[in-house]
Amino acid sequence: MKKIERALISVSDKTGIAELAMQLSKRGVEIISTGGTAKLLKGEGVPIKTIDEFTGFPEMLDGRVKTLHPKVHAGLLSMRDNPAHQKTMQEYSLEYIDLVVVNLYPFEATIKKPDVTFPEAIENIDIGGPTMLRSASKNFKDVTVITDPTDYNKLLEIMDQNDGKSTFEFNRACAQKVFAATAYYDSLIADFLANAMGDEAPMFGETKTFGYRKVQSLRYGENPHQAAAFYREAKISEPCATTAKQLHGKELSYNNFIDLDGALELVKEFTEPAAIIVKHTNPCGAATDNDLLTAYLKARETDPDSAFGGILAFNRTVEAPLAEELSKVFVEAVIAPAYTKEAFDIISKKKNIRIMTVEDLPQWLENGRPASGFMTRKVVGGLLVQERDLAVLGPEGLKCVTKREPTEEEVKSLLFAWKCCKHVKSNAIVYAKGTELVGVGAGQMSRVDSAKIGVMKARKPIQGCVMASDAFFPFRDSVDAAAASGITAIIQPGGSIRDEESIAAADEHGMTMLFTGMRHFKH
Repeated sequence: MKKIERALISVSDKTGIAELAMQLSKRGVEIISTGGTAKLLKGEGVPIKTIDEFTGFPEMLDGRVKTLHPKVHAGLLSMRDNPAHQKTMQEYSLEYIDLVVVNLYPFEATIKKPDVTFPEAIENIDIGGPTMLRSASKNFKDVTVITDPTDYNKLLEIMDQNDGKSTFEFNRACAQKVFAATAYYDSLIADFLANAMGDEAPMFGETKTFGYRKVQSLRYGENPHQAAAFYREAKISEPCATTAKQLHGKELSYNNFIDLDGALELVKEFTEPAAIIVKHTNPCGAATDNDLLTAYLKARETDPDSAFGGILAFNRTVEAPLAEELSKVFVEAVIAPAYTKEAFDIISKKKNIRIMTVEDLPQWLENGRPASGFMTRKVVGGLLVQERDLAVLGPEGLKCVTKREPTEEEVKSLLFAWKCCKHVKSNAIVYAKGTELVGVGAGQMSRVDSAKIGVMKARKPIQGCVMASDAFFPFRDSVDAAAASGITAIIQPGGSIRDEESIAAADEHGMTMLFTGMRHFKH
C-alpha cells in the first residue's frame, strides 16, 4: 500500500478536524480542502490547497458544485497497480488522492427541526460528499476514507506504525462504514420525500428503505446466548419505548424493550389515570381510576402471581405512595412520564430495577394522540411490513346484535376490555369489570381454550364481568362458556358464517353482544 501523501478534507461536523489536519500536515501530507473547512483550517494555521486551486475550476452554484470534477474522482478511483490507469493519470497530469476525510451535510438534524422548510431540507442534501465517499470506498485498496471522527486518532496511529501508510484491513473497515453511512443518509432522504408527497406516495413501493441508528448494545437477546442491539428510527414524533430515557437500573435486555413497548402502547390507549402490568408481552393487569395509586392496586389484583417480575407502565407522574407499593414486589422495569423526587428515591433503593421516563406522554395525550407509521417483522430471508394498528373505537362504532341492549356501565366496561384485548396475543379473550382487567386468555390455538384460561386465571370474581374477543367466534361454544361463568356482555368483531349461532346463544342466556366490525389479531 502506498504512503499517504495527499488528502482531501471536507466536513460538516468539524469536531477534531483541525487537529487531524495539523497532524497530517506534520507527517508530510498535502491537504486539499473546500469551503468552510478550508477557511477553518487556514485560520488554524494548517497549510492547505483549496479545491479550486487543485481542480483549476471555481466552486459554483452556491457551493452545489465543488468536488464534482474529473481531477478529484480520477485521483480517487485510479488503481495504483493498473498500468493503463497510470498512463491516463500521466497523460492528463492528474494527481492521486490517497486519503478522503468527509462527513455529510446535516440532513438528519435539519429535518428534525420543527420549523424546517422544504427548500431548506433540499439544500441540505449532500451530493459531492457521498460521491467522494463512494469513489474512495470503491477503491479502498488504494485510498483511505474516513467519515467517522472517532477514526481520526486510529488513522494517525496506523500511519505511525506503518511508515505513513494505512493498512488494507483498516481501509476495508472504513469503506464498509462509509457505505452503511451513505445508505442510511439516502434512506432518510427517500423517507422525507415520501412524507412530503403525502397521500400521493405509495404505501408499499417496489423497494422499502429503513434508516436506523444504533442506540446501544443490549445485555442479550431473547436468551442469554443470543447477542442483541437496539436501533432507533431517525425521526420520531411520538412518545414510545424508543424515546424513553433510563434513569436508573441495570442494562436493558431485548425482552425488556419488547415488554416496555407493549406496556406503554397499552397505557397510551387511556386518557384517564391508568396502570398497566405486562409479562411476556401480554397484559396481566390493567385498570383506570381517578388516581394512579388506586388504578395500580386494582391492576395488581388482576393476577398477583404473574405481576411478579413484570413491566409496569403509567400515564401520570408516579408519587411517593405509589412508589411505596411498587417497592413491595419485584418489578423488572417501570415507565412513566415523571417521578417525584421522593418517589424516585424510594424506587431506586432497588439497584437493579429499570426506571424509565417518557416526559412528553401527557402533552401527547392532550393533543389528540397523533400517531402513524409501520410495523415490521423479520422472517428468515424477508421482511413483513404493515400499518400500525391504530384504530380507535368509540360507542358510536358499536352495533348491538342481541335482543337485550347493553347498559351504559356495560358499554364503558366493554370498551375498556376491547382496548386491553387489542394488546393481547391472539387468540385473545379478556374479562373486565368496570375499568379493571379481571382475566386474560392469551395466545391459544383454540378460542374457547383462551376463554377457559381467562376464567381460570381470574383472581377477582368473574360473575358479572364483560368479555372481549379479538376476533369472531367460529362456534357458539365460547359464548356458552362465558354464560356459564356469569358473563353478562360480550364485545367481538363479528363476521363469522356462524354469527347467528353465537347471537342466538347470547339471547338464550340473556346476554348482550356488541359487534365492532373490526378485528385486532396480534401475532
